[in-house]
Amino acid sequence: MTTYCDYCNSHPDDTFNKKYHDTQYGFPLKDDDELFERLVLEINQAGLSWITILKKAENFHKSYSGFKIEKIAKYTEKDRARLLDDAGIIRNRLKVNAAIVNAQKILELKKEFGSFKNWLDKHHPLTKDEWTKLFKKTFVFTGGEIVNEFLMSTGYLPGAHQPDCPVYKKVASLRPAWMKK
Repeated sequence: MTTYCDYCNSHPDDTFNKKYHDTQYGFPLKDDDELFERLVLEINQAGLSWITILKKAENFHKSYSGFKIEKIAKYTEKDRARLLDDAGIIRNRLKVNAAIVNAQKILELKKEFGSFKNWLDKHHPLTKDEWTKLFKKTFVFTGGEIVNEFLMSTGYLPGAHQPDCPVYKKVASLRPAWMKK
């Protein structure tokens, strides 16, 4: 019998979580827009269950212009109002604002580092506490749990999968050697 992570085992009939676990969680991301998407989704999960976010992920993708950082950084008050009126996503003023402000911050990082991914890579490895301090200094609405989940879900921090989980080896094989330190 295949052993999966405790989280998957505790949600055996949940196809949303299973698919996310098997194909996305902990897998390294290279594209800035995908990294930004994960950050926005983690921010929106605060105070809610992850399954709520997974069920709304497609709506988020549509509502937030496919998570194109350059587009979201230019959102106006009209866009904020549209998002706050959109029942397909989480309608929280602070979370909507965080997506826009953080997109603008990423554009600033791109000027210095070339990409959001390069910024992340330049700071790796850090401890969870060091990452949290860096994120709080750089972004808005990024507390310890949000930062931890974002970094675990994108492969920058360990812990996404238990060593006996079949996905663990797959994720480990995809991480660049310098990230395995």
